[in-house]
Amino acid sequence: MSQHAKILFYPDPLFAQPATPRPVDDALRAIGAGLLAVAKDMRAYGLAATHIGHAEPVVVVSFGPPEARDYRLLYNPEILTLSDDAETGPEGSVSLPDIEVDIVRARSIRLAYDNAEGLRHEVDLSGFAARVAQHEIDQMNGIFFLDKLSRLKRDAALRRFRKLSR
Repeated sequence: MSQHAKILFYPDPLFAQPATPRPVDDALRAIGAGLLAVAKDMRAYGLAATHIGHAEPVVVVSFGPPEARDYRLLYNPEILTLSDDAETGPEGSVSLPDIEVDIVRARSIRLAYDNAEGLRHEVDLSGFAARVAQHEIDQMNGIFFLDKLSRLKRDAALRRFRKLSR
């Protein structure tokens, strides 16, 4: 991986800081470009600006199946609706390497976002893309994926991480 930006590692306090929606401008587009470059380098399914040290309202999400990468930059993303049906699936983070835990997420969502020109769009996502979008938008809003677990499961995941980090 080339070094476009430094990846923050959990439990950096920035992970708990929600981003505030704001107009898309050159500064936000520059953060988006850096985020996209890091996502491509790491072959991540998605990333939030928090991962590269910015509490800003931008995420990158792959809209394609897991084996492909169809990256989209979403500025000021907002989940409008969540389906009633949910599924449990594995999630991890570049900020907590080698740890995956099962998280319950809606199977499909409708989300709104601004493009690089600041124009608002809406899109329906399902399956893996919906999971990635929910994960990254949560992170943008100050909710790290481990926050979705019980204290017992979160502590077990962190113990595994500390053991692997030795």
